[in-house]
Amino acid sequence: MAIAAFAFAWMNLLAKYLNDFHPLQVVFFRAFGTFIFIFPYMLSKKISIIGNNVFWLTLRGVLSFVSLSLFFVVIQRIPLGSAVALRYTAPVFSVFLAALFLKERVKVWQWFALGLALSGAFIMKGLDFRIDTVSFALIIGSAILVGAVFAIVRYLGSKEHFLTIINYFMVCSIIGSLFFINQWRMPIGQEWWFVCSIGVLGMIGQIFLTKSFQLAETSVVAPIKYMELVYALIFGFFLFGEHYTLFPILGMSLIVLGMLWNVWLKKSS
Repeated sequence: MAIAAFAFAWMNLLAKYLNDFHPLQVVFFRAFGTFIFIFPYMLSKKISIIGNNVFWLTLRGVLSFVSLSLFFVVIQRIPLGSAVALRYTAPVFSVFLAALFLKERVKVWQWFALGLALSGAFIMKGLDFRIDTVSFALIIGSAILVGAVFAIVRYLGSKEHFLTIINYFMVCSIIGSLFFINQWRMPIGQEWWFVCSIGVLGMIGQIFLTKSFQLAETSVVAPIKYMELVYALIFGFFLFGEHYTLFPILGMSLIVLGMLWNVWLKKSS
C-alpha cells in the first residue's frame, strides 16, 4: 500500500504539472499507458476480457472514467493537497451506498465518523478561498462517483478477475477521452516522459493497491493509503509553492481522522 500511495502521488503530481494539456488528454495518457501493459498480459494468461457481469463492469468503468476526469480537472484549478484531501471523502458515500443497495450494516458511531470527515471538507471549502465553488462541487462529485465504484467492486467481489475490472476502466477512459481529441495537442520534449510515466505510475498504483487488499485486512492497509496526502502536501509545497493556513490543515486532518475512525469501527465490529 505504501508503494501504491507513492505511485499515485507521483501520478497526481504529473497530472497537475501537465496543466497545459486538456484534462481529458491527461486521462487518455493515464488510461492508455496502463492498457498497453495489462491487455497483452491478460491475453497471454487467458484472463477474461469480457467478464461475466458486463453491465456492472461497464458501469464501474464509466463511473471511474468520469470521476478521474473530474479529479484531473480540479487538480489543475486548486492546490494539489486540497484536491487529494477532498477526494478522500469517497468512503463516506461508499458506506452510504453500500448500506442502501447492498444492505450492509453500519454502526451508529460510523455515521459520526463519516460526518466528521464531511465537516472537514466543508471547513476546507469555507476557509480556503483558493477552493472555488465549482471546483468544490466537481471534486465532491468525483468523490461520490468513487464511492459508487467502491460499492460496485464490493458487489462484484470475487466474481471477476481484478484485471478484468481494471481493464474495463481503462477502455472506458480511452473511449471517453477520445471525444475531446480536437482539444488535444502533441507533447514536446520532456513532456513525452511525463505523459508516458503517468500511465505506468497509475498501473503500478492500481496493482499494488489491489494486492495489498488481497494480502491483509482493509483495517491494516487502508490507513497507509493516506500517505498519498502527505506526499501531495510535500510536492505541492516544494514544486508549486502551495502553502496552507491552520484551518485548511484542520479540515484535512478531520477528513483523515474521520476515515481512520471509520476503518477502526469496522474492524471492531
